[in-house]
Amino acid sequence: MASSTLHFFFVALLLPLTLTTATRDTCATAAPDGSDDLSIIPVNARCSPFAANPTSTSVMDTVLHMAAADSHRLTYLSSLVADKPNRTSVPVASANQLLHTGNYVVRARLGTPPQLMFMVLDTSNDAVWLPCSGCSGCSTAATAAYFNPNSSSTYSTVSCSAAQCTQARGLKCPSSSPSPPSSVCSFNQSYGGGSSFSASLVQDTLTLASDVISNFSFGCINSASGNSLPPQGLMGLGRGPTSLISQTTSLYSGVFSYCLPSFRSFYFSGSLKLGPMGQPRSIRYTPLLRSAHRPSLYYVNLTGVSVGPTQVPVDPTYLTFDSSSGAGTIIDSGTVITRFVQPVYEAIRDEFRSQVKGPFSTLGAFDTCFAADSDNLAPKVTLHMTSLDLKLPVENTLIHSSAGTLACLSMAGIPLNANAVLNVIANLQQQNLRILFDVANSRLGIATEACN
Repeated sequence: MASSTLHFFFVALLLPLTLTTATRDTCATAAPDGSDDLSIIPVNARCSPFAANPTSTSVMDTVLHMAAADSHRLTYLSSLVADKPNRTSVPVASANQLLHTGNYVVRARLGTPPQLMFMVLDTSNDAVWLPCSGCSGCSTAATAAYFNPNSSSTYSTVSCSAAQCTQARGLKCPSSSPSPPSSVCSFNQSYGGGSSFSASLVQDTLTLASDVISNFSFGCINSASGNSLPPQGLMGLGRGPTSLISQTTSLYSGVFSYCLPSFRSFYFSGSLKLGPMGQPRSIRYTPLLRSAHRPSLYYVNLTGVSVGPTQVPVDPTYLTFDSSSGAGTIIDSGTVITRFVQPVYEAIRDEFRSQVKGPFSTLGAFDTCFAADSDNLAPKVTLHMTSLDLKLPVENTLIHSSAGTLACLSMAGIPLNANAVLNVIANLQQQNLRILFDVANSRLGIATEACN
């Protein structure tokens, strides 16, 4: 069990004070005590190196832009089927399915001496990967996010004979049989539009606060063609053997939690906590379920949804968890707005509309928008799970236009081109909540917290 995980995060209540102190840079790469800063940063926020004129667009426009990629994200999630032939998978998926849906990034350090990296947080991916220096065809933006193997004295490649080469999905040895023992475990993948990329499985030292993790395995992207890869790396927190959580089980006991800041929080960041220490004591749990069909995903047993005092009548077959088919409800950090299978969403939407003064209009992914002066009439939405009822705060249920004249129900149905049996509790509905994953004990904890 790690003893230094308490150094991983800023205390949210202290953040406003740090903003008024001229001597403290709120985007500094280290915490005040000198330890690594595992802040979670909205990709368009001030402290993100990937934000392009982040203050030039409204929160509504930002969410609409990110939510537009949800259909690709949902298609990616539905592709995560065990032993499915020809799937697009680790270390990276199709640029449209995964790479452009990084809503939050975390700081991490790799190599000796440590190199600062910004990586997308992804609970539904098993991989850790980075674009490496010299990558042909990779994005030229934010080049500081590129890992330089030549600058690290502890860097090494993974050979075909290593166990990690068989554990990492999509990675393979040269087609010649038998392949030389010294052959590098490599990856070549084609995806839509004639684009492709290649990578190698490598190892180096990962430093998190005072914890030094030797021989940490990750994918090193060295070439790409077609659609340019974005500059962020990927920090996979899924259940697979190559994820951060699986590679550090002896250190963090399969426990992690995050608190996602609101997309409105241009100046603030949330936090990632690794290991049992420092986790909230006052927290409610629901069982984490595992699907043999989609083993990487974190399922919960959603039993119903209430709008205000009314439990919405839905056919339970649309919510029932089915391990063999992969049907059910997952919690995911990469989808923007919570999505329900169409009959469930329509029942929720219709009950919501019956309790709010119309008329209603459509804006992007949102089909229930109304005059904001009626938002005080908007009922709260409650997600009922086994042993846990999550009553969503109003700010997790409504999204407002920049002028403040329009409010929209920030949920939607599953798009027709995505998997029709998978409900997704997305990051907009997780904001300002501490979400704790206890993989070893198969449970998910949720507690309110001011992440901003």
